[in-house]
Amino acid sequence: MKIHIITIFPEIFESYLSFSILWRAIDKWLFQCELYKLNDFSDDNFKRVDDKAYWMHGQVISAIPLAKSIESIYDNVGHKIPVIYMTPSWDLLNQEKIEKYYESLDNEFIIICGHYEWIDQRIIDIYVDYSISIGEYVLTSWELSTCVFIDALVRHIPWVIWNIKSLEEDSFSEKFDRKKEYPVYTRPEIFMWKSVPNILLSGNHKEIENWKKENLR
Repeated sequence: MKIHIITIFPEIFESYLSFSILWRAIDKWLFQCELYKLNDFSDDNFKRVDDKAYWMHGQVISAIPLAKSIESIYDNVGHKIPVIYMTPSWDLLNQEKIEKYYESLDNEFIIICGHYEWIDQRIIDIYVDYSISIGEYVLTSWELSTCVFIDALVRHIPWVIWNIKSLEEDSFSEKFDRKKEYPVYTRPEIFMWKSVPNILLSGNHKEIENWKKENLR
């Protein structure tokens, strides 16, 4: 999987992608991330990429630098690829939708990180295939939501998560009818007068599976 990210703040991703599971996935070439600083596509002397909105308060990301950045990626890839816009509205993510995006997206796609609340609507009309939201609230910039989307998506690439059972038994997984996961415990068996349920110490796999299903939240 290869993800092209258009952003005003590539430094945010350089930090986030340098640790933990995502870094190991990159190191193993299971997924790649290309960062494009939107300001590099600006014709403005000061490399501005925003302007005042018509009949609205605040600033909006301009159409021209965004179009140039998208077309540049198309040229480098050699063909058009899907474009995702992270936005405070439209398609609200959940685990089931993450799974569908993983199945339906090509192995290569573009993510636009907006700043402020919106980008010029004409970019959405002309280029954007999917508008995705992580919640019904407004962020200062959408790099954070992009990190959330990438993290949830990349977990489904084979060998990113070593134990496939971890995916099958995630909260909101299909196996658990999209419910929250059952309670989990580890050593010690007794902590502050609270004990691990006896069934989990029994070794009876069938009964343990039943207990898991009965304790979904």
